[in-house]
Amino acid sequence: MIRKKFWSGEVTKHSIALDLEPGVFTLDDPEEIAASLKKSADASIRCKATPFRSAMNMLNFYINRAGKNLPLQRRKILEVAKTELRRRYGKS
Repeated sequence: MIRKKFWSGEVTKHSIALDLEPGVFTLDDPEEIAASLKKSADASIRCKATPFRSAMNMLNFYINRAGKNLPLQRRKILEVAKTELRRRYGKS
């Protein structure tokens, strides 16, 4: 069986805007996910948007690309991570 390469997987692994820590989206603690994304976004010199927008965009991108294949429990963790990310950047 030939395995297709999906551009979304490549973006997640090799984003030119953020250098993500390996396995960031598989962490079980939403605070750790948010902290990791914030650290990556704040350190990036290639972001075209603000660090908050870049981090939130990457998190939303991951959630959207997983779609219905994302287990409900994982989706809940990532949604809480979005709230935590907003809190860490002082957004309401």
